[in-house]
Amino acid sequence: MKEIAKSIQHEIQKLLLKKRPILVAIDGRCASGKTTLASHLQQMFDCNVIHMDHFFLRPEQATQKRLSEAGENVDYERFLDEVLLPLKSGESFTYKPYDCKTQEMAAPIRIEARDVNIIEGSYCCHNALFEHYDLKIFLNVDKTKQIERIKRRNGEAGLVMFQNKWIPLEESYFSAFDIMNRCDYCFESCD
Repeated sequence: MKEIAKSIQHEIQKLLLKKRPILVAIDGRCASGKTTLASHLQQMFDCNVIHMDHFFLRPEQATQKRLSEAGENVDYERFLDEVLLPLKSGESFTYKPYDCKTQEMAAPIRIEARDVNIIEGSYCCHNALFEHYDLKIFLNVDKTKQIERIKRRNGEAGLVMFQNKWIPLEESYFSAFDIMNRCDYCFESCD
């Protein structure tokens, strides 16, 4: 993952010569290393990292109708208004993350204005958000490696949930919006 981060570092540096602030999206398959890559980039730059996991649908939003449509598993409307637009304008702001485990809004997070802002997580390249990014990255992972990582991270019960629900929802989104091919870079996770 460090080699991928170094490649992206050069692209970010080139973008910084042209404009500030910049917004970088890291989308990709679950367990492909999105959070790890964002962490490496955060060590290279004095930047914000915002997790799309904070914007999954709350129970009252997760209607059958909404979940039946590709890419609708995330509250992209709230993300756009509360995070993406303030980031683009260079403002400091706060937002409340949604905690999937407790199914409640958590304590507000303060985001200070920074030149580099990284958004990581599945669904961050949703069509409603795509045009706002300066650099879009997709992380792919071999299916076997993906299953191993999910099982190690989430246990056997978590793996079953991912295989039956989360992976199919992601794959529907990737396919419907052709995310992998539309991103500026696609990397195969190999760590």
